[in-house]
Amino acid sequence: MKVSVVIPAYNHEKFIGPAIDSVLQQSLQDFELVIVDDGSTDNTASVIKSYNDKRIRYFYQENQDAFNTINRGMGLAIGDYISILNSDDIYSPDRLQRLLEAREQTGAQCLFTDVIPISDSGEDFTDPDFGWNVWHRKNREFYKKSGDLYTAFLKGNFMVTTSNLFMTKAAAEKVGKFCSLRYLHDYDFIFRMMLAFPGQVHYLADEKLLYYRIHDGNTLGEAAITGREQDKDVIRKYMLARVPEDLRPYVNAGAERLIELQQELNDVRSVLTEGVEPSVREAYSRFISALKYKIGKKLRS
Repeated sequence: MKVSVVIPAYNHEKFIGPAIDSVLQQSLQDFELVIVDDGSTDNTASVIKSYNDKRIRYFYQENQDAFNTINRGMGLAIGDYISILNSDDIYSPDRLQRLLEAREQTGAQCLFTDVIPISDSGEDFTDPDFGWNVWHRKNREFYKKSGDLYTAFLKGNFMVTTSNLFMTKAAAEKVGKFCSLRYLHDYDFIFRMMLAFPGQVHYLADEKLLYYRIHDGNTLGEAAITGREQDKDVIRKYMLARVPEDLRPYVNAGAERLIELQQELNDVRSVLTEGVEPSVREAYSRFISALKYKIGKKLRS
């Protein structure tokens, strides 16, 4: 078995069919499709069971959250490669074949591509001023400017989603399970993959081989706060992981103070001008730029 595609499914009766179809219609046909239903309460199970294809393996469990569902699916996979697809996203018809070709050309242990954002109804978000497109373009431009994958990921998660992960089974086993971060388990995972396999994580930046669903009803709320708190912790953790151990206390203390200062500035300026201030991530970016200069100077001395 060449590829195991793992779909964690939860309450996506409207989208699970197109997701499954996008796998079954791949130009590469040597695969199995492992679907783990995480306690769906809608008609997701009925849609899945309507398919009669021996390559589909279906499993049901009580609700355990996305990271546990993915972990179970990966544990059930028997292919040489593991590819993940969330139950509301869609593969391009040649995604698996193209990623295997790139793997054979580069020897990479993990690969991901660019993505196409789509709506609930499947329409592409093509407006360059659409908020998500602005965010993603900024991250991609930083990657191209920096030329370094790890540095670029500290700026933002331009892999975007777990659906974008394609890896050898051996690499997945070495990196281990997805962590329990509800919103950023993919972000944490790709950092661990880069640390485990330096130079063997490849980004096909010019190939859009995944349709990423941005739901029309998404709004700012508690999830936005929790996600950013997790984002802050992940960035700090993996920023420090690439800093010489003797410098980590300085970096951590400085990073903490930058966050405090940014909040203080936000509070003061809000009172004075009622303006909108730069984000914590922008403060991190300025700090990291200064830090790289100082560390480079120290290592050269």
